[in-house]
Amino acid sequence: MGKDRLCSVRGCDETAVRAVSLQELKIAGFLPPLELEERQTKVYLCKQHYKEYKKLSKKEKRLEKWRQGLFK
Repeated sequence: MGKDRLCSVRGCDETAVRAVSLQELKIAGFLPPLELEERQTKVYLCKQHYKEYKKLSKKEKRLEKWRQGLFK
C-alpha cells in the first residue's frame, strides 16, 4: 500500500497489505471489532486478517454463483 497504514482490526498493530470495502466485509460475514473513522468506507487489513477474510468471502462467492446458476 502506498501509505503505511495499520490494520483496521482493533488490537492489531500490523501494517496493512490490502484495502477492502466495508460492504464486502459485511457480505462475507467477516466482522471483527474494527477501529473506523466516521464515514469510512474502506477497511485496511494485515496479511493475517486478509487471509481470514478471503476464506469467508470465497465461500460466499461460491454460494452466490450457485444461486445464480453460474456454478458448474
